[in-house]
Amino acid sequence: MEEIKQTIQKTLELIGFSEVSVDVDAVNKKVIVFINEGEWLKKWLPSFVSDVERIANLIGKKQNISPIFVDINNYRKERENLIVEIAKAAARKATSSKSEVKLPAMNSYERRLVHTELSTRPDVKSESAGEGKERCVVVKPL
Repeated sequence: MEEIKQTIQKTLELIGFSEVSVDVDAVNKKVIVFINEGEWLKKWLPSFVSDVERIANLIGKKQNISPIFVDINNYRKERENLIVEIAKAAARKATSSKSEVKLPAMNSYERRLVHTELSTRPDVKSESAGEGKERCVVVKPL
């Protein structure tokens, strides 16, 4: 994991980022990056996170380490919290209105977060619906 850390640090510096901090959690296979570059980075952060993660996973593949999770400026952590809150709100709405609530399209990881969060609730159930990029979660009251 140290090689991955050094390669990501050097790559981000070569791109032109001046204030970069890279930390590695080898046990959980996580790379946490903080880049202090102002507001313009926020616009590109979703795709930038996946691009850096791709690089990390390519390096990790050479070392038989995969998958590697990359988070930049806590983007993924904040996104996970948002998804969980959306799931809770959908469950409240489904139970109060006695009708199903369709959430926006999400990737498989985000859908899994919703299903996991709602699995503890006995008053609702969640199902994935749709195909491809349009796949979403539907929350139904019981």
